[in-house]
Amino acid sequence: MKIVVLVKHVPDAQFDRHLSGEGHTTDRDESILSELDEYALEAALQLAEARGGAKAGNKVIALSMGPAGAVNAIKKSLQIGATEGVHLTDAALAGSDAAATSLALAAAVRHLGADSPVDLVLTGMASTDGETSLVPAQLAERLGLPQVTFASSLDVDGGRVSARRDADTHSETVEASLPAVVSVTDQINEPRYPNFKGIIAAKRKSITTLSLADIGVDSSQVGHSGSWTRVTAAEERPPRTAGTIITDEGDAGIKLVDFLAAQKLL
Repeated sequence: MKIVVLVKHVPDAQFDRHLSGEGHTTDRDESILSELDEYALEAALQLAEARGGAKAGNKVIALSMGPAGAVNAIKKSLQIGATEGVHLTDAALAGSDAAATSLALAAAVRHLGADSPVDLVLTGMASTDGETSLVPAQLAERLGLPQVTFASSLDVDGGRVSARRDADTHSETVEASLPAVVSVTDQINEPRYPNFKGIIAAKRKSITTLSLADIGVDSSQVGHSGSWTRVTAAEERPPRTAGTIITDEGDAGIKLVDFLAAQKLL
């Protein structure tokens, strides 16, 4: 199997997020591999290993789009177990929204399938910075492939993929023919951590750098000019105000109820 996993370099949730520049783009100085993408990577590795791993010709390709720093998300993916990495980077990509991002990624996936077809494209259920969940569906549409979203289990048998989707009151199992695009939830598995052997092995794995010219995309189709949406204004979140303190003088319960009622929470 040839599996492409989309991995994103996102701001570390431990730090405050900031916007920068005229386009109000996300400052990515303190960034890491998106935790939700690790579940997609683990799902790909399990599928590849079940079929004999890299020795049997199975490939797990970690694909990331972003500035120079995004290569760190690929490096960690290689340490975890991905076979190879691909970094799509170009100055014109800056400011791309979900639509422009999906266009560029679709072209990159086609490029990766030029020598041998891509069987499966796996993504996390959302990126932890934008959290739109739009890219997987848009990517499938642009590639003309069936899509399965929010998969909490995944199995490939022959030329079909089967996935379970869990809702609040029920679960459903859906199937699609390969090739397909599948986004997975954080319930599908427990991602592995890079071990010493994996970290050493990653140094010998290749990372291919692609530009827009390499994948046949014009700069006007991406970035701010190719985006369907634009952030026109942004401001700092106001500081948190002091809370209301209720001193119990025998009537704290009544005061609490009055407060909740005033806030229309009752």
